[in-house]
Amino acid sequence: MTEKTYFTMAEVSRKAQVPEYTVRYWEQKFRLLRPLRLASGHRRYTRADIDTLLEIKDLVFIKGYSLDGARKALAAKKRQKRSVKAVAATATAKHDLLEEVRKELQQLIKEL
Repeated sequence: MTEKTYFTMAEVSRKAQVPEYTVRYWEQKFRLLRPLRLASGHRRYTRADIDTLLEIKDLVFIKGYSLDGARKALAAKKRQKRSVKAVAATATAKHDLLEEVRKELQQLIKEL
């Protein structure tokens, strides 16, 4: 059995346990929450959309953030993820460079 890729508004509303009008309102307030729109105008949400929605719900209802504060917290988290990926990519590039230099030095030692 395959997992669903897209979910309807009703399914998302049930999973997040928030009314549909709240989901629609949060779409207006948070750029990270952008479902696919069909030609008929119906929304289709991905798992990432649901995760973002649950994160917003946690920040607003559980942790007591304002919508503006929740937006800033999500943006900061996104920036942090990007910087971690950049650091990892830089570390990998440095490792590859050092490995190349090590091989060249070994080759020079053999030639001597």
